[in-house]
Amino acid sequence: MFANIIALLFDLDGTLVDSVPDLAAAVNIMRDQLGLPAREESQVRDWVGNGVDNLIHRALTDEMAGRADPALFARAKPLYKAAYAEHLSTRSALYPGVREGLAQLHATGFPMACVTNKPVEFARPLLGHLGIGHLFSAVVGGECVAHPKPAPDALLLCASRLGAPINRSLMVGDSLNDVGAARHAGCPVVCVPYGYNHGRDIREARPDAVIDSIADLPRLLGGAG
Repeated sequence: MFANIIALLFDLDGTLVDSVPDLAAAVNIMRDQLGLPAREESQVRDWVGNGVDNLIHRALTDEMAGRADPALFARAKPLYKAAYAEHLSTRSALYPGVREGLAQLHATGFPMACVTNKPVEFARPLLGHLGIGHLFSAVVGGECVAHPKPAPDALLLCASRLGAPINRSLMVGDSLNDVGAARHAGCPVVCVPYGYNHGRDIREARPDAVIDSIADLPRLLGGAG
């Protein structure tokens, strides 16, 4: 299944980077400015994974499927974005094995893209601050397509930008959204078990493989490097 892979598409939050500490900080700054009490980082961890708007709605309602009053949401979103821009990489960190695995894959010649529901205005500087931005030939955020993951749009755009057929591209993620996007796009998908999947074991989503670390990916792809 993986022998014909020529391009790699990586999710960001929960796959390459543990960004929850900074996302939680931004959520609590926003809530404080709105006169609301702080929330625990563990709560924010469960809310992450479906883009900025969903995170803000959840942070305002304390419900996964909650929808805040439109006027409140309109006030909250710019507060959140300003706070997150200030705390983009204060406490965020690469997961173990990410730097090594990506460097090995890049040295082997795999073109790589980052495909995330996070806006590009945050994704690009975060990748840069963590020292891996230069490894990606393309970065596609949730605002770049009409329908973010789990729709296939972002994956198809990434593969096009890398000049690779989608069926020879591999999605690497951590969540049901990533598996769904890959299935809809028609490409294989590998997942890591440590990310943001709302507390569910990613194996339940039946990805094509689960690896403990991005450092294991070269071996899965046939001993790359």
